[in-house]
Amino acid sequence: MASTPRQRRAARHHQPLPEPESEAAPESEAPAGRGRRARPITVDAIVDAALGIVAREGYEALTMRRVATALETGPASLYAHVVNKEDLDELLIGRLCAEIDLPEPDPAAWREQITGVCARMRDQYVRHPGISRAALAAVPTNQDTLRLGEGMLAILLAGGIAPRTAAWGIDALMLYVNAYTLERSLLGHSGDAWVVDRDELLTRFAHLPGAFPYTRRHAAELTSGAGHERFDFTVELILDGLERR
Repeated sequence: MASTPRQRRAARHHQPLPEPESEAAPESEAPAGRGRRARPITVDAIVDAALGIVAREGYEALTMRRVATALETGPASLYAHVVNKEDLDELLIGRLCAEIDLPEPDPAAWREQITGVCARMRDQYVRHPGISRAALAAVPTNQDTLRLGEGMLAILLAGGIAPRTAAWGIDALMLYVNAYTLERSLLGHSGDAWVVDRDELLTRFAHLPGAFPYTRRHAAELTSGAGHERFDFTVELILDGLERR
């Protein structure tokens, strides 16, 4: 018997879900003026199309209707496979997490290993601007997402970090990765009129009034950092704190 999208979502998480009295999947539909699609609509096809939209246009452009257009179908066809936009978001984050390689925990190299995992997560989110919005809003119940947390926990425990410290440390690291990549996506999608480069910042700081002596004196330090230097610094700072505890 055909299952509903909500039942299939529960099955992905291996959770029992009572039979609904009536929740039939909507009929597939094709957009006006187009023939029936040749490519079947599947969860993987929906996720592929959604990630393509985010990579090209940013997360803010992602809607169910936009995905349906990319697949040359109607929005109702998508709801036969995903429950709603939030369910799609969870699938997107799960896909990106599934593509991250996790090393076998090594007590002698745990810092390098956890730093590498964070960097790979960062790069995944940077390639899909704004996708960390979905990561921040998603409860980590998708098994692909949980796999990432499991791998990070194993690395920290192997490094001698206490279980609760490791658990809270992972939360801090993931929040930082999300915030860092979200900030980069917001700066990247700002209008040119609002993007301030380092030279302009230095000029502005140099002309601040006397109420800002430290900002004027240390303007170079405040605006320093190329590439992902600040990211690496903050991850190392978090790991230093975990190790001290």
